[in-house]
Amino acid sequence: MSTALNDFMQEVKAKNPGEAEFHQAVEEVVETLMPVVEKQPEYRKAKVLERMVEPERTISFRVPWVADNGEVRVNRGYRIEFNSAIGPYKGGLRFHPSVTLSILKFLGFEQIFKNSLTTLPMGGGKGGSDFDPKFKSKNEIMRFCQSFMSELYRHIGPNTDVPAGDIGVGGQEIGFMFGQYKKLKNSFDGVLTGKGLSWGGSLIRPEATGFGVTYFANEMLKTKGQSFEGKTVAISGFGNVAWGAAIKVNDMGGKVVTLSGPDGYVYDPAGISGEKIEYMLELRASNQDIVEPYAERFGVEFIANKHPWEVKCDVALPCATQNELNEEDAKNLLANGCICVCEGANMPTTPEGAKLFLDAGLLYGPAKAANAGGVAVSGLEMSQNSIRMSWSREEVDQHLHRIMKNIHQSCLDASAQYGMAGNYVAGANIAGFTKVADAMLAQGIV
Repeated sequence: MSTALNDFMQEVKAKNPGEAEFHQAVEEVVETLMPVVEKQPEYRKAKVLERMVEPERTISFRVPWVADNGEVRVNRGYRIEFNSAIGPYKGGLRFHPSVTLSILKFLGFEQIFKNSLTTLPMGGGKGGSDFDPKFKSKNEIMRFCQSFMSELYRHIGPNTDVPAGDIGVGGQEIGFMFGQYKKLKNSFDGVLTGKGLSWGGSLIRPEATGFGVTYFANEMLKTKGQSFEGKTVAISGFGNVAWGAAIKVNDMGGKVVTLSGPDGYVYDPAGISGEKIEYMLELRASNQDIVEPYAERFGVEFIANKHPWEVKCDVALPCATQNELNEEDAKNLLANGCICVCEGANMPTTPEGAKLFLDAGLLYGPAKAANAGGVAVSGLEMSQNSIRMSWSREEVDQHLHRIMKNIHQSCLDASAQYGMAGNYVAGANIAGFTKVADAMLAQGIV
């Protein structure tokens, strides 16, 4: 670690003690940005990087709600409004027991660069709660969402902060929150994305992140004269991202052989397609957060308490959660001949695993670039809301495909400009950073 990077990280850690995930996200980004900042005296003078790692606003609030048995429960809600230099704060809401300030700050920080890369006018933000929707009744989820929005509504708006869904927040939760927002504000605004199609939503939003990561991976494969055609693909997760990726991989001629959950992974050498992909929707709807029922239904192997990265594959798409692919997993993928790893989840690869991929020259697509498809279509939903129009599935998919191709090219161009050709991690960080940094300079020290 260079002296400049070490000094910077010591300051970040001192200001944000105990926030390991946030420290990891900042260090991964700043490591590649130091050469850029060193070459741009105006960035150093204006302390752009120091300002960028500090959220513009951190909101924390209690969320009391009543369970079906009459018991009062209390959770904690958050919204991290990180950077609005290029547009309203934009980023998902996550409802999961693992939610902490550190997790949301890492996600919000990553969102700054991801949103910048889409070329759409969106700043970076993130939020959520430690509420666990699993095993809760529909009425309990509704009461929680209404209580959550009763505080959040005063901090958001179509030109201020536009949240979306994330883990634990799907169409049902977005609907409950939107209804409460509309009642409190007495206004029908495009303040949340991921809405239902009949009340302002966009086609292909649930599939968008999975579609986008597949489009990005295909662009990477093209640089080697290859495509998904005939490729064996390992996917982790079984939620919206994995579901969308499985659909698009099949469309592009690849074969998906794994899915995973907190309980382990399934290996289906015949390929996950057709009704098997549709069964993923049933698994999600069950709210049990397990994949073993897939193995039982289709008579395939289930491996408990393990990740799928030991399976031989050509392409790996981690689509579950942060730090799910470690150094040992990376070694397994490389030993088994994997040529491309493209991240559908947020920061799913540990720093040790990422270093192995970069050192090996493997095609490695980092999340802030590769999984930008979800927020890109959220941005397209905002556009449709603004002009009071709806686009067809084909139109939205074309826009998404174009955005992902442009992100890929931006990463290649930026990495080459700074002497790191083919390094998508550096390219994504630099391309995302410079747009936001220039906007911050133009707007003064605010």
